[in-house]
Amino acid sequence: MPIPDFQTLMLPVLQISAEKEWRISDAAERLADDYNLSQEERTTLLPSGRQTTFSNRVGWAKSYLVKAGLIKPTKRAHFCISEHGRGVLANPPERITIKYLSQFPAFEEFRKAREPGKESIDAQVTDLAHESSLTPDESMRNAHLLLEQELADELLVKICSGTPAFFENLVVRLLFAMGYGGSVAKINEALINKALVGGAGDGGVDGVIDQDILGLDRIYVQAKRYADGNTVGPSAIREFFGSLDRFKATKGLFVTASTYTASARETATALSKRIVLVDGKELTRLMIRHNVGCRVEETLEIKKIDEEFFE
Repeated sequence: MPIPDFQTLMLPVLQISAEKEWRISDAAERLADDYNLSQEERTTLLPSGRQTTFSNRVGWAKSYLVKAGLIKPTKRAHFCISEHGRGVLANPPERITIKYLSQFPAFEEFRKAREPGKESIDAQVTDLAHESSLTPDESMRNAHLLLEQELADELLVKICSGTPAFFENLVVRLLFAMGYGGSVAKINEALINKALVGGAGDGGVDGVIDQDILGLDRIYVQAKRYADGNTVGPSAIREFFGSLDRFKATKGLFVTASTYTASARETATALSKRIVLVDGKELTRLMIRHNVGCRVEETLEIKKIDEEFFE
């Protein structure tokens, strides 16, 4: 079954809080059992890799119930039901949602603007969660993914409007940014031009870059920009394979701003030399990750309580 969203978890969290005082991690484990979650669902991590998705959602459900006054925090990372919460369970709804919690004065106080006539951030975040099943931090991460997708689309447009020479330069620059090229303290044009070998008599290879600091192994690069819709077929892969053979190379990287046909990918897999294929989607993902052709405009930090500080 899919991992329950945090609003779905609100009523179950309130119900188990009536049994005893719970440690939040124990409550998450109990609810995972109640929902018969698989091991994979229990261990699925947030993008940060520091917390499971299910524990995060249980934590947000508890947080909203605390804001409404239905449960109360006790000692560190523990909680139990309040009298208001027991009153709700005396005549429980089918589901507790943010809309349901809005009837409680404590929750409305939480959402109230801190400045007259201006919505607080708390209210805006709560309204965002009200409109979806995502927790506020999940909504933020989804928004981040949408921004990255828009950036990737813009990068691809810029790449396709450039010259083939610009594309070759871009691919080599990206490889240096990814850590290839041996020990490079600073990427500069002279370094990139040295790695570029495209042109007449290039033997079908556009770039050669050291894979290790001593230059014991090298990566041979073919960079074919290609317009959207002009896919790379198996013949181009076989030609690149022949070029690698002439250089006595054992591995190569084929990069395009377009895509590969299924037969092209099958051909690359079947050949005796290791040929890695990077299409436009993967190319822009790597550019964003390594800040090539883009820059950090703003950094938002998600912080959490430091429990050790309060011990």
